[in-house]
Order: sequence, then structure tokens, then C-alpha cells
Amino acid sequence: MIPIHGTVITIGTSDGPVDAYLARPAGGSSRPAVLLFSDAFGLRPPVKSMADRIAAETERIVLVPNLLYRHGQAPVVPLPHVIDDRTRAAVWRTLRPVLRSLTPDLAMRDAGKYLAWLESSPDVLAGPVALVGYCIGARLALLTAGTYPQRVAKVAGFHGGRLATDDVDSPHLVAPQITAELYFAHADKDPSLPLEQVRRLENALTAAGVRHLSEVYWGAHHGFTQADTDAYDTKADARHWAALFRLLKG
Repeated sequence: MIPIHGTVITIGTSDGPVDAYLARPAGGSSRPAVLLFSDAFGLRPPVKSMADRIAAETERIVLVPNLLYRHGQAPVVPLPHVIDDRTRAAVWRTLRPVLRSLTPDLAMRDAGKYLAWLESSPDVLAGPVALVGYCIGARLALLTAGTYPQRVAKVAGFHGGRLATDDVDSPHLVAPQITAELYFAHADKDPSLPLEQVRRLENALTAAGVRHLSEVYWGAHHGFTQADTDAYDTKADARHWAALFRLLKG
């Protein structure tokens, strides 16, 4: 695979500086871009490694912003080496109120900034980008595809939560605005996305005529791609990589 240069960058915004990770394939030519929305635990070494792998395999530039930059640089809350039953409760006590402060309106304003930064970069090939999201990032990717339809070509979301709720701002309601091609992988053992919501999302995308594929990874838990958590599932993770690369290379 092609060598990757990974750098920490800062994106200036009116709401403060956004620390972000940029994975760039070696070579001088402009390349298409991927905007990666991390899971709730945020920008950290395993996520950077995932960005590197996407960049190397697809020869795309991958931008991973700190979604919670208003509360400081990543990691915004202290994270243990492994997030498991022993450590998760303490992490969530500090992380939950921070996450709640990222409203859909703020998140979409931020997404516009990230897309604008990519559009202005001389290293990025002109045209719509791909979005990849994990956990809360899958929710943000879906919302972004509906909010900025002309700027998004492909979307991949993995073990996303609360994608099709009864809320007035549920992400599935943006389906009629989406023009991108979508892939979603759901964990059947995921309390944040019961199968009823999986069906509701599928029905909304089908009714809107969105080109998509939605799959349930049976036996997998929420967070199955995240190597620093006890939800990590080797088999499901391998399947996720294969599906992601098929979408991005297709």
C-alpha cells in the first residue's frame, strides 16, 4: 500500500480552533477526500490508525476532526487504554454532558466548515467527498449527507445509534434530500439501534429513492470496529473493512 503522511492540523473557525488529524497518501497529486466522523470517544490513536488505513487502501485524503473541539483538544475527556465494563461508566459520566452539547444544528454547522476546508485544500481533488462515520459519527454522516447533498458522494456508517427515532430531528428524516450512495452496517446486539429503527431507516431511504445497502451484522455489538473497546469484534471488523473499501473504490 502507498505510504501515508499523518499530521495534526488546526482548522480555524468562528467557534474556536478545531484540532484534526489528516492522513495523506504520499505523492504530489490532488486526491479525492474522505471526512471521517469518529465514535463518541473521539479522536485518539486507534482512530488515527483507521484513517491511515483508509488513506492507504483507497489513496484518498482522510480528515478526522475533533468533534468536541469546543471543550478542548482531543481527547476531551481522559480515556483508559481499554474502554470496558470496568472503565466505561467513569468515562461516560464526564463524556455524556459534553456530547449532549453538540446539538444537530451545531454539528451541521461544523460539518459545513470541515467540507469547506477540504474544498479549499489544494491537495484535495475538486468534487463531492465521501463520509465515513462510526457510532455517533454514523448519525452525523447521515445528517451531513442530507444537509449538504451536493457536496457528498458516498456515505458509510457503522454501528450507528439513534438513526431513526421518533424525534423531530431524527437523522432518517433527511432521506428525501440525500443524493449520495449509502452503506450502513448495524449490530443486532445494539440497544441504541433496535431492529425497529433499522427497518424505519431502510423504509425511509427506499421511499426517498436513495441508492443504499443496509446490513445487519448478526452477533456483533455496538462499537464492533473500535479496537480499544471490549465491543471489538475481529470478524465483524474485517467485514466492515471489506464493505467500506468496496463502497469507496466503486
